Amino acid sequence: MEKTYFFDDAVWVGAAERSPKSFSVLRGRFELADAKKVTLNILGLGFFKCYINGKCINPDTFLPLSSDFEPTCDPADEVLTYHRIYVPSFDITPFVKEGENVIAIHFGGGWYTHESRVFGLPKAIYCIRAEKSDGEVCRFVSDGECRIGDGYVTNYEFVRREEQDLNINCACFGADFDDSAWEKASLVEELDSDYFATDCPIDKLMGELYVKVVGKGERGTVYDCGKNTTGYPVLKLFALQGKTVRVRFSEEILPDGRLDPKHIQNQLYSVRSNGTDGFAQPEFTWFCFRYFEVEGEAEPTCVKEIYADVPRSSAFECDNETLNWAYETFIHTMLCNMHTGHPSDCPHLERRGYTGDGQLTCHAALSVLDARSFYEKWLQDIADGQDTLSGHIQYTAPYIKSGGGPGGWGSAIVEVPYQLYLHYGDVEVLRKYYGNMRRYIDYLEAHSEFGLVTSDKKGEWCLGDWCGPNILYPEKDITSHNQQVIIPAPYVNTYFMVKSLLTMKKIASLIGKDADIAEYDEKIDMRKRAIRAAYFNTFDGNFVMNVQGANAFAVDLGLGDKSTYTNMVSYYKKLGYFDTGIFATDVLVRTLFENGDDELAVDILTNNGAQGYEHWRRGGATTFHEYWDSNRSRSHCHPMFGAPIAYFFEYLLGIKQAEGSCGYSELIISPRAISRFCRMSGSMNTPQGIVALSYEKTDHGVRFNITVPEGTKASFAIPTYSCELDAGENEFVVSMQ
Repeated sequence: MEKTYFFDDAVWVGAAERSPKSFSVLRGRFELADAKKVTLNILGLGFFKCYINGKCINPDTFLPLSSDFEPTCDPADEVLTYHRIYVPSFDITPFVKEGENVIAIHFGGGWYTHESRVFGLPKAIYCIRAEKSDGEVCRFVSDGECRIGDGYVTNYEFVRREEQDLNINCACFGADFDDSAWEKASLVEELDSDYFATDCPIDKLMGELYVKVVGKGERGTVYDCGKNTTGYPVLKLFALQGKTVRVRFSEEILPDGRLDPKHIQNQLYSVRSNGTDGFAQPEFTWFCFRYFEVEGEAEPTCVKEIYADVPRSSAFECDNETLNWAYETFIHTMLCNMHTGHPSDCPHLERRGYTGDGQLTCHAALSVLDARSFYEKWLQDIADGQDTLSGHIQYTAPYIKSGGGPGGWGSAIVEVPYQLYLHYGDVEVLRKYYGNMRRYIDYLEAHSEFGLVTSDKKGEWCLGDWCGPNILYPEKDITSHNQQVIIPAPYVNTYFMVKSLLTMKKIASLIGKDADIAEYDEKIDMRKRAIRAAYFNTFDGNFVMNVQGANAFAVDLGLGDKSTYTNMVSYYKKLGYFDTGIFATDVLVRTLFENGDDELAVDILTNNGAQGYEHWRRGGATTFHEYWDSNRSRSHCHPMFGAPIAYFFEYLLGIKQAEGSCGYSELIISPRAISRFCRMSGSMNTPQGIVALSYEKTDHGVRFNITVPEGTKASFAIPTYSCELDAGENEFVVSMQ
């Protein structure tokens, strides 16, 4: 989209020279008379806070949303497909006055100045449109008359720290501030990108948490805000001028009340006092923590929870506390990882939109949250990052150099649009990205040997599954991925290629590309034969020793013999808990449900062994962890093991779409594992309306109450009873004998 659509003849302005770790403030003036409505289009890079006459119009946000900005930081030997930036717009009518007004832009950093891909120095562009009562429109734009001076953020690393000095121009946002001594802003290079609007939800203040003292740390008082979350504390300052208050954060504490150093992740906020009893908080970063230590003369008033404004669209409750905990905790973990327009792996260590984690949890997230526009924006990021030369899909979207693999990561270009289609019924998303899918299959073909996907981009990782537990040496603290995941990467990567091709067959049929189906069938058959030849043991019917979900991958593709599935069931009945990485966890649970082994699926989901949801719950976790083993010194806020939450709705509640349908227009409601529960209830807010189911056991049988929205065709089916359902409420009792 043309820049003039948003900014008319505005120009980019900033400081001629400045460290990317300290941020300035840009001020401009504009005169209003008889203004009926005043709007503002603005970009400040990286993040920005905008003030009109001293009032912040975007508090507690991290704008603009993340994107690949411009070609400056494309990966080596690749040319990304597209570069764009999303322009925030505001109605600033409530903030302006007749006469002279002041706009002040506090520059931040975010992804634009991230140390792994520094695009450039902070800069801004804006256009103010004032509509008068007679319809005349006046425009005020950023230009060389703007003034620029020092801001109070003096040191900054997006994923680690923010340092402030309130003795530096902390009052510079108001209309009465004298900026005459400030230098004029420099005209800086225009962004080499295209400009777009988006309805993707932005980060906002989503709640405030009460804090309590839980101990004395090495340097100060340790507080607990009640749960692991993302955001920051608000501090009431009592320190004398020039004294510094420091806050360190951790996801865990030690038994003696000190912060657990393994879970601090180098997170630090500090503020140098100007001697007034004011309030302070970070401006351009969030932290992930439950506990924090305040060193210096200050007290926290609350903790602000900050994440994307994505509403919950579901409910789930039953008489099993493990499942209830898993549902609620997955939603919270997912939201804590929804920042700046992409789903992240973790909200502190990396914060990146890993395509592996994101495609894996997409179905579950869309089942429990109203996240359509959020994922549509992220899907565009994935497509924008595709290499035009090879078809390679990046490990993260927006792109930032990271690790991954050629199967479970890049398959996001197939899985995410297909899940959006299934959940919302819009076939256009499949048409839009079908070409990207085909180019990615070409990439996998070029990185195969003997029918197996064996390599990825030169010099990069080539992962298969990820974050499997240590099943070979449980007595040792092994952190190397290669010693945790036993099943070979080519096995898993080729599985994902076949799954993508199977999905693309369905997509081709939906969008009128039937001529491509024969090609996909040929590729699928060849890849299946390669998997069988390389990994199937005809002696016992197992793939890769039947550990870490190896047989589940095969069964999901229709591979193996009669003993393959039987062996898998026997193995997990004996084991009783997960021995799987992130991908196999999802495939294992789904495969058990699909083959009618509901009891075993529930056993594994609720087992209190060393690896599973109950292990985390009993340990006091309030977010999902990166590893099943809670003692590992990595993130305790990773959503990727939450993919099976989708099956709480699809199988336990039985809210399942009929084969070939989409957008929840046709349902077969068939709850599973009823014998395991005395009660269960849940709902989903679908494009057709709210679908709800509850059941409770009585002396006469099981009482069901099912709500079906108007326009949805629905039937009910369990082994002892079936019927057609009417729109509205349906209530009946079924004997289970």
